[in-house]
Amino acid sequence: MPTKILIIGASGQIGTELSLKLREIHGSDAVIASDIREGSEELMASGPFEIANAMDYEQIAGLVEKHQIEDVYLMAAMLSATGEKAPMQAWGLNMDSLFHVLNLAKDKKIKKVFWPSSIAVFGPSTPKENTPQTTIMEPTTVYGISKQTGERWCNYYNRKYGVDVRSIRYPGIISYKTLPGGGTTDYAVEIFHEAIKEGKYTSFLSEATSLPMMYMEDAIKATVDIMEAPAEAIKVRSSYNLAAMSFTPAILAEEIKKHIQNFEISYQPDFRQEIADSWPSSIDDNAAREDWGWSHNFDISALTEAMLSGMNSQLVS
Repeated sequence: MPTKILIIGASGQIGTELSLKLREIHGSDAVIASDIREGSEELMASGPFEIANAMDYEQIAGLVEKHQIEDVYLMAAMLSATGEKAPMQAWGLNMDSLFHVLNLAKDKKIKKVFWPSSIAVFGPSTPKENTPQTTIMEPTTVYGISKQTGERWCNYYNRKYGVDVRSIRYPGIISYKTLPGGGTTDYAVEIFHEAIKEGKYTSFLSEATSLPMMYMEDAIKATVDIMEAPAEAIKVRSSYNLAAMSFTPAILAEEIKKHIQNFEISYQPDFRQEIADSWPSSIDDNAAREDWGWSHNFDISALTEAMLSGMNSQLVS
């Protein structure tokens, strides 16, 4: 029998593509997508979908019982830039939803949990270059605070109750299939849309702001890989550093110009600049590579080709 999976927050940027990938692996009927709103046409047509509020324990517990769920992927969250506009709502969503899932696992109603953390757990006092797996964490955003707190609770539930919870700290995620959801790294998706549509882009981060980034296909691969690894291989039960590449808006613009020669970029930093300045510029992810065999496939050149090719094919269709 295939593993029965529930994805909470399946209509979001990562949740959509993760749902499609897991349905490809486990079969459409084995993967229940859920969100507070319906998702893309492709997501809705690809398998079962349930409307559910991640903050409502009874709704989530009901779905687990109804579909005999074994593994839960909790992808629902309010991201960094959006969270700064609504701090208490962000804290409530990000924390309550995690406790609901951890408690279902503690009570043996599900077997395994995936919960994503983020580079937002780091802060201005964190070493910015090759940020270590274990280091100083003094996050400055409500999103980062909630993720850092969540990491500690994941570790606690594993140590105290034996909950099999697994987590990775996502860098900025770049995809052409779904729109970004209010994060500080969103410029790296917007820039491609504007390059194709307008031939120019105004970045909300400065030209020299280097941040860790990853193509969506690699992020999905990492998520699947860590959940498929044997439990004894998962030695970090807070969250693993994850990396693929780091670049600035200026470097990405130069890569785009190799394909769209007349592309122009300008800079108008906004409130997100302060958030980005508190984050690492590069990440040491050796623990993930050594413990469960993580490796990435996309560098900035392959990322740019994939984004432009994918967006152009969408325009044609």
